[in-house]
Amino acid sequence: MKTPVQLAILGSGNGTNAQRICEYFANSQEVNVACIIYNRKEAYIAERAKRLGVEARYFNKQDFNNGDTVLDYLRSKNIDYVILAGFLLLIPENLLQNFPNRIINIHPALLPKYGGKGMYGEHVHEAVIANHETESGITIHIVDQHYDRGTTLFQAKCSVTPDDTPDTLAQKIHLLEQEHFPVVIERTVLQR
Repeated sequence: MKTPVQLAILGSGNGTNAQRICEYFANSQEVNVACIIYNRKEAYIAERAKRLGVEARYFNKQDFNNGDTVLDYLRSKNIDYVILAGFLLLIPENLLQNFPNRIINIHPALLPKYGGKGMYGEHVHEAVIANHETESGITIHIVDQHYDRGTTLFQAKCSVTPDDTPDTLAQKIHLLEQEHFPVVIERTVLQR
């Protein structure tokens, strides 16, 4: 039997997308979530990992930027793909080089609009509403050395109404993330 594709999920916050991905692949023979890495000690993603029975490791910003601490850990887990699920640091060059075209991110907007440094979470939704956009959505993309600029794998759209607030738009975006992110990950890592 073929060895499952090993995923590492990187997150900085609540971890709802990480949980959804873990649950989606829980019974898969082809894809396994080997670990969750988080970079903020108080991030709830660590609690979710514990509840899901997935190994979780904390690495701070210096661990990511200095040397091979994180890379060595990923190698020890035989990771094939790195999945960013609400991870807010720029991925360092050594990880990009060791996982070429194998780091996948989700962004809560239709890139190339509303991407880049500082554009995450509610900041994105506030900007979309402030600019009177009529649609928003998600973009799932390959990570490169720039925030939110890598090759797009998938986009899904939702309408933005005059009544929407950053919170109501966030709810619409979250539904798209939960529906599509695990499916696109599966398709990409299994090259279907």
